[in-house]
Order: sequence, then C-alpha cells, then structure tokens
Amino acid sequence: QVQLVESGGGSVESGGSLTLSCVASGYIHSSATYCMGWYRQAPGNEREGVAVVDSDGARSDADSVKGRLTISHDSPKTKPTLYLQMNPLKPEETATYYCALFLACTMTTNQALGPVRDSFGNWGQGALVTVSS
Repeated sequence: QVQLVESGGGSVESGGSLTLSCVASGYIHSSATYCMGWYRQAPGNEREGVAVVDSDGARSDADSVKGRLTISHDSPKTKPTLYLQMNPLKPEETATYYCALFLACTMTTNQALGPVRDSFGNWGQGALVTVSS
C-alpha cells in the first residue's frame, strides 16, 4: 500500500516562503506511470489543485500560483518525492496542503488540477500552512 508523508508546513508572514515535501513509500513499480500533485483546502472552501507533475515530466500549475509556487520532484520512478516551493506567500493561501499520487494515471496534468475524487489516488495527511498579514 502506498503511503504519502508531507512535511514542511508552518507559519509565516505575508511575503514569506516555505517549502513542502512529500515522500511516497510502498509498492510503486519502477515502470509505473503516475501523476503527483499538491492540493490545498482552506477552511470553508473546496479543495483546489495547486500544481501537478507526471512521471514523464509534464507539469501544470494553477493560474493563481504561477511564478510563486513551484512544484518539483526527484527519484521519479521508485520512491518519488515531491516538493512545493512557495515564495512569496499570501494570507489567502492559508490552508491545509495535501500531496496526492495517482498511479497508472490517465489524466493530463491539467486535468489532474481539477476536482479529483479521493478514491482516485493516494493522499497524504496534510500539512498546515498559515500566512499572517
């Protein structure tokens, strides 16, 4: 069973920076194709996609984060690790950030930014990011 563990959440002032990490473990076949992305959910809001990459290197970012939040990953085939560099952060980006892994992904990275059912993939426990004004 695949497990995802996020780290790097915390509190920063507006304009500050944070980097989130997500490590996947469990059975991930070396030839597996996948999509892996960051999503966030603020209190009272729907979950939204932030940025997604796939095992071929394609990438999509939400318009609201382009140029400020950057997704990257390494060890792509056996133990993918996902990062999200966030700089500068805005108060309205206070949310719980979730990492997700979709094995045998048939979505484009742009499609994966859209509403995705929990059952479609594996999800981390979330990392809280608080941005004060």
